[in-house]
Amino acid sequence: MAPDRRPDQRSDVLQGTLEMLALKLLSTESMHGWGLSLKLREISHDVFDVNQGSLYPALQRMLRRGWIRAEWRATENNRRARYYAITREGRRQLETEIADWERASGAVNRVLRYAFQGG
Repeated sequence: MAPDRRPDQRSDVLQGTLEMLALKLLSTESMHGWGLSLKLREISHDVFDVNQGSLYPALQRMLRRGWIRAEWRATENNRRARYYAITREGRRQLETEIADWERASGAVNRVLRYAFQGG
C-alpha cells in the first residue's frame, strides 16, 4: 500500500498523461526537454516532477509518431540543445487526448460524488 501523500508533495505525472501535457506545453512555444520539465513543474505548482528517464522516451515516441519535430539550437545559456515543437498532427492528437481526458476525468468525478453521497 502506498504511503499517504500531502498535496504539497511532488508526484509523477498521472499514467498516460505525460504526452498530452507535453503537447499542450509545446502548443504554446517550442522548448528543449529540460525546459519542458521545468515548465511543467512550475505550472503544476511543484506537484508534477517529470524525470528525464520518462520525458525523453516520451519525446522520442512523439517524434516517431510525427506529433512533434525537433531541431538543434542554442539555449539561453548558449548551450546546444534539441528544441521540440508541435506539428499539425500533434495539435490534432492533443485535441483528441484532451477530449478523452475530459471524458475520463468527468467519469471519475461522477463516481467520487456518488461515493460521497452514500450510494
